[in-house]
Amino acid sequence: MSIRMPRIILAKQILRRSSSLKANQAASAADVPKGHFAVYVGESEKKRFVIPISYLNQPSFQDLLSQAEEEFGFDHPMGGLTIPCSEDIFINLTSRLGGS
Repeated sequence: MSIRMPRIILAKQILRRSSSLKANQAASAADVPKGHFAVYVGESEKKRFVIPISYLNQPSFQDLLSQAEEEFGFDHPMGGLTIPCSEDIFINLTSRLGGS
């Protein structure tokens, strides 16, 4: 029997592991305001989004993080947290989360 951790703990693990930035990404990390984090979104060409940490509490965003874990694991070549969905879907989701 496996022990299932709450989704928020898994989300924090994903962020912790993906936040170990490589030297060439250090400059881009400096432009992320406190209380936010950067993600890369897109199917072929990845676009960078800076979003509030409060999104980690939202079940719909946690589903995206689970998909990212399934597709990329915790060690992705880009070094950052990459969300495997189209830009349009991500923008739609974050606009709904921003209103709540």
